[in-house]
Amino acid sequence: MKNLKTSFGKLKVSQSQKTKMVQDLFSTITTKYDLMNNLMSLGSHHLWKKKLIQLMNIQSKDLIVEVGSGTGDIANLIHKNYSKTSIISVDLNFNMLKHGKQKIKNKSNTISWVNCNAENLPFKKNTFDKYIISFCLRNITLIDNALNEAIRVLKPGGSFYCLEFSTPKSSFVNAIYSFYKSEIIPLIGERITKNKKAYKYLEESISQFPNQNVLLSKLNEKGFKNTSVINLFNGIVAIHKGFKVL
Repeated sequence: MKNLKTSFGKLKVSQSQKTKMVQDLFSTITTKYDLMNNLMSLGSHHLWKKKLIQLMNIQSKDLIVEVGSGTGDIANLIHKNYSKTSIISVDLNFNMLKHGKQKIKNKSNTISWVNCNAENLPFKKNTFDKYIISFCLRNITLIDNALNEAIRVLKPGGSFYCLEFSTPKSSFVNAIYSFYKSEIIPLIGERITKNKKAYKYLEESISQFPNQNVLLSKLNEKGFKNTSVINLFNGIVAIHKGFKVL
């Protein structure tokens, strides 16, 4: 199974190669990751993440897992607004986790950090009230496996949230956005991180990721109920939501 081909941007690589290549890529940009997010989105990623938190109806008793937590922006945002809520931040890249932990150390004992793969979470079934994955799903080697794990670890009645780049609804917006992400973002990445290839991969991974309706159908296939999607910025970004019923 490990030798089956998958996509790393426009490259065709083995599944094991992709996992390592994604790891290596994020290790090279860890220290500039937050700065690049601010520059690429002109600060808009903060608005998208706040909108996600607003939709979640978080309770103090909730146990939340954030998969692909990166440098901990969402965990920090949840903690600021819901200081008693427990969060487990998961990421495959140890450097990203370490950077996130350093950013918010001494601020909370309600945030835990776990270095593991989204395709094989080290948690028992029916553990979490809420599952979040933000700007990570398109980087996972086997998305189906990750979604299977999401529904497994959620409690009955638990909710799933995916914040991810998607497909603009307007052809005019899509044309402008396509130029920006294919031509401008790699140049910004080269200037700031000295790694143009990392941000060329970003553009390619966004372009290859399923659109809103395809991802919604996939959630339904996996057994999520009452699924829905909210488009932000004309669909440049979308929030997918679903529930585990049984």
